Formats: sequence, C-alpha cells, structure tokens
Amino acid sequence: MTSRGSWLIVVGASLGGLEALRRLLEPLPARLPAAILVVQHRRADVPPGLTKMLGRSVALPVSEAEDRQPILSGQVIVAPSDYHLLVDGARVGLSLEEPVHHSRPSIDVLFRSAAARGPSVLGILLTAASADGAEGLEIIRRAGGRTMVQDPDEAESSVGPRAALALDPEHEVLPVSRMPARILRLLAADRERSAPPRRAGRS
Repeated sequence: MTSRGSWLIVVGASLGGLEALRRLLEPLPARLPAAILVVQHRRADVPPGLTKMLGRSVALPVSEAEDRQPILSGQVIVAPSDYHLLVDGARVGLSLEEPVHHSRPSIDVLFRSAAARGPSVLGILLTAASADGAEGLEIIRRAGGRTMVQDPDEAESSVGPRAALALDPEHEVLPVSRMPARILRLLAADRERSAPPRRAGRS
C-alpha cells in the first residue's frame, strides 16, 4: 500500500484524453512502483467502458474507483462518471459535491487532494478543453511535488495545458511520447536516493 514515502501519480485529461492516456500508460511496466489515479472528463450519461478500453493495451491493471478503495502501487484507478475522485490518506474517496469548472469528476479536485503527499506526488495534465487542473497542478508543484504538462502544440485541445503554463510556467513540458521514460527515470532516481548506503567490504 502506498504511504507518504511512496509515489502517487495523478493524471487529468478531457477532450482527446483517451488516446493520450493510452500513449502515456501503455509503455509502463506491470510492476510499476507507483499508483496512478486518473480523471478523464466524461458526461454522466455516457456508458462506462473507459477502463476496458485502457485495459486492452495497458500492462497495469485498470479499474474504476470504489469508495474507500486502498491505493496500491502497480495499479491504475479511474474516476467513475459523475463522481469526484479524491486522495484520502491511503485510500481513494468518491464525492458528489458540486462540479468544479462544470466538471464532475474534476481534475482540480483530484490534484488538490493529492498535493498533501508533497514530494512523493507527480501530477500530469494532458489534453483538456478547459482550465480544470491548472490550479491543482500548481498546488502540487508548490507543495513540493513534480508536475508535467503535455506540450500544447501536440495536444488535441491545448486549453488546459496552456492554462496550466500561464498560471505556473515552471511545469515540465513534454510530448506524451516522452512522459513514460521520464516517469521511470524519476522513480529509479528516487529508489537510488532511498536505498541504504552500501557497506564497504573488508580489505
């Protein structure tokens, strides 16, 4: 189970998000030492199926969030339609509070709740047709977490990425194709820093 020292990756997307999510998640290994929470904007009347579509091409197990579900490394948890997804300690929470930026689930709601984990959080904002996620991503970075924004020039909708960069130009900007390798490098560097020092051998 994740703890304050374990990595949590939170991802937000809307218009064009399914393809961007597939390209982000497909290269990641099944034993990823991090949990991934995803908000993809969907209308409340759209039948479920996002998890199945992602699961066809992603090595990590993908499931729709259930209230009070433990957050475990090596899994992808997707917000259900019409529910906000939150980080509540070592578990997820679901909420029917009012929409944010006309959206429920809201990317900002997820990002703000994840920011409490400080430097063990990576926030990623992909293609999005509104400013939802821009404020939350800034909160993550200012709390000590890492942040990435999809290059607006390649995003199907650049509104969200541009809003995030206008609010905080310090976010790392990458095309989606380079994000998986960057994630793996960050996790590997963290493991090296956390590893106990090697004891010198006897001479």
